Amino acid sequence: MLLAVPAAAADCRLALALAMDVSSSVDPSEDRLQRQGTAAALASPEVAAAFFAADLPVALAVYEWSGRYNQQVILDWTMIDSPAALTGAAETVAASLRGHTEFPTAMGYALGFGAGLLARAPDCLDKTLDMSGDGQNNEGFGPAIAYREFAFDGITVNGLAINAADFEGELGLIAFYRREVLHGPGAFLVIADGFPDFARAMRQKLVREVSPAAIGGLMRRKEDR
Repeated sequence: MLLAVPAAAADCRLALALAMDVSSSVDPSEDRLQRQGTAAALASPEVAAAFFAADLPVALAVYEWSGRYNQQVILDWTMIDSPAALTGAAETVAASLRGHTEFPTAMGYALGFGAGLLARAPDCLDKTLDMSGDGQNNEGFGPAIAYREFAFDGITVNGLAINAADFEGELGLIAFYRREVLHGPGAFLVIADGFPDFARAMRQKLVREVSPAAIGGLMRRKEDR
């Protein structure tokens, strides 16, 4: 009933963009774990159930990011309106090849690219950008400037921190994501215990992101990990 009024004017309930880190700190095996982990999460029964738990579909896009000008779309906007569409999206991600290997972590530019991608998304009730990464911004402007200079009104930015080397202190990766990356009402962080845990973390995050509001509200009471 809550979705009945706006549904008539919207093509989908959520436009979700997944951003994967391919900066130089991510080696080839770790990159494979990200791609295969994302594909496995999309193909999992619990994620499929969340995608199809409401009448309105979810629109999905995936891109990789690293340096200032090194972002590449892996999956352009796809309406996930059937199991076949979800399977196709997972297969596209699984078959994708890394575009760059040698560039630093320019997260502000990656966020700006995501804002532009969401600006041309289908007409959805909500918009979410899902930022995954194993490091803090080390090139160009950071998230705070990106949120100020790009069109982030109405966009929630969630985080998936790949805790591969440290990082619990106030200057570490997890604190950076919580302090600088999360953006918008209800934004949340999921922590992967290294790249081998990426599939589990992505699965957890996708279920929470794409579940209808009533289910997502219950899940928000849980811890980040």
